[in-house]
Amino acid sequence: MTIEIPQYGLKAYALLFSKHGVHGEFRQSELDWIVSSSMKKKIFALLLRSGWINKNANGTYSCANPSDAVKGLLEFRIPEIMKIAKKDYSFTQLSAVEIWSDFSYVQRGMEKSPYFVKILRKDLKYWKEFFNINRIPNYVGSGATIGEYVILIPVDRLSFEEKSGFKVDSLKETMHYARLNDIFAYASEYMASKYGESA
Repeated sequence: MTIEIPQYGLKAYALLFSKHGVHGEFRQSELDWIVSSSMKKKIFALLLRSGWINKNANGTYSCANPSDAVKGLLEFRIPEIMKIAKKDYSFTQLSAVEIWSDFSYVQRGMEKSPYFVKILRKDLKYWKEFFNINRIPNYVGSGATIGEYVILIPVDRLSFEEKSGFKVDSLKETMHYARLNDIFAYASEYMASKYGESA
């Protein structure tokens, strides 16, 4: 898994990769004559944490394959990240349809992967910080970007059920939502068959 990095980190990676490739090894001293000691530590910490370089057993470093690093920017991370959240939430709308239909309806691809999440209005600051720290693009109400992102839907009251390890809108609410749009017909039929028409 890799995450986006600031331009200074990308330039450092480009320099290290152009000199050493994927199989070459290097030490932090590689940047001694280019940047200050504190900046060097910051660059190496950033590149390690974000998956652009790897630390070897002998204390040296090597570059991740650029192809893998770039593809890693589009990996799905939100389901795993939600497991460490400290505040309540509820997957809603299309995301709830996905979960309750056992992913028979999947709304996402590498190019566009939105997650719709209800949160308590009073917790908005927490959620913005939570996703920003984890470098997940997030918007309140609406928005879009390439790859994975979250649409936060602040509410005054929150209720949810547990399904497949996620907090999600109730089955009844999700089925009602799915029935409102023909695009979810397959998922709606799947849920009705599995849980009953009256769910």
